[in-house]
Amino acid sequence: MHGDRPVRASDDTVLDVERLAYLARSAEVRSMIDPMTWPAWKKWGLALAFWTVLALSYAASAVISSRAEGHPAEWSRALIWTFSDFYLWMLMTPLVAWLGRVGGSGGWGRFFAVHLPASLIVAVAQVLVTLSLYWWLSGPSPSMKDMTFGDFVRKSFVYDAHLGWITYWVFLVALRSIDSQRRLRDERLRNSHLETQLVQSQLQTLRVQLQPHFLFNTLNAISALALADPMQARLMISRLSDFLRLTLEERHAQQVPLSRELEFLECYLGIQQVRFQDRLVTQMDVAGDTMRALVPNMILQPLVENALRHGLLDKPERGTLHIVTRRDGDELHVQVDDDGLGLPPEGAKDGIGLGNTRTRLEMLFGGLATLELSRRANGGTRVEMRFPYREQAA
Repeated sequence: MHGDRPVRASDDTVLDVERLAYLARSAEVRSMIDPMTWPAWKKWGLALAFWTVLALSYAASAVISSRAEGHPAEWSRALIWTFSDFYLWMLMTPLVAWLGRVGGSGGWGRFFAVHLPASLIVAVAQVLVTLSLYWWLSGPSPSMKDMTFGDFVRKSFVYDAHLGWITYWVFLVALRSIDSQRRLRDERLRNSHLETQLVQSQLQTLRVQLQPHFLFNTLNAISALALADPMQARLMISRLSDFLRLTLEERHAQQVPLSRELEFLECYLGIQQVRFQDRLVTQMDVAGDTMRALVPNMILQPLVENALRHGLLDKPERGTLHIVTRRDGDELHVQVDDDGLGLPPEGAKDGIGLGNTRTRLEMLFGGLATLELSRRANGGTRVEMRFPYREQAA
């Protein structure tokens, strides 16, 4: 589909690629030492080791403190209490983390509406289970052999429940901090991938458009027009210059306003118009309320090129290219139609352009973006994109 001869990129672009390659290698090294990137069994192993060391240290502290005050202390009872207490908190980690995500998805009202009752319920449940396990495993203290389980609960409940309530909030803050760090890391990683994809897309655009036959055909068309229609020839030179300039500009922007994207597309279509002459009719149906919408940089050109190359190029009569943008609630809807030869009988297959576009949409918007290629009822092909609507800041 595309030529194989390389095109010389700018020095800045080459430096970008080298820098991103370095970042990718650095990210790979960081993933080996960052616990948040470990598999689940490693994370649980680390958690088990942490709570075990914590339980042993608290048990040792309790025994040493009792003996320093002249009270008898048994290692077995201290270990049963601390391991029952801390291991139960370890098992409740997913519950507290889930409550943190539920309460953190809204404002402060939702936060306190979730966590005030949840902290009381979790603390009471944790204390009752811990006291039950301790009583079942070790029984009453040798100095209080006549104590019943009810007496034991009444004696210990208030203090331990209050401590459990404080532990819940400390635990919640720690888990939310870890989750925020994870989301920040994921965002940085996503931005790194997007920057890599953007540079690759720019280089791919150069490879697609600056092929020798593309330049040859464009320069031939300009040469022919130089005598027949000098004004048109000058216009074509201007459009080619604008196309080259816009291809290399905005190389660090992951998203640009739709108005800027259409400016780039018009330069590309202006060049293609010379190739197709009167066999190409372009219709732009761009809603006014979408001009400030942010779109992935250089996202339309591969779709239009796909329509021209595979739909309209081999059509003997005049063909029409129809580009539509609409805002649909919280989504931006972009549609590229052609009345060309349509999809092959075996169905659509993503080439480099469509595959690259689909990957960039996935990395930018995840499951919130769609790209669909389909046959039009009256002939030709339709490409539809939907992704979240976001405006450029004023």
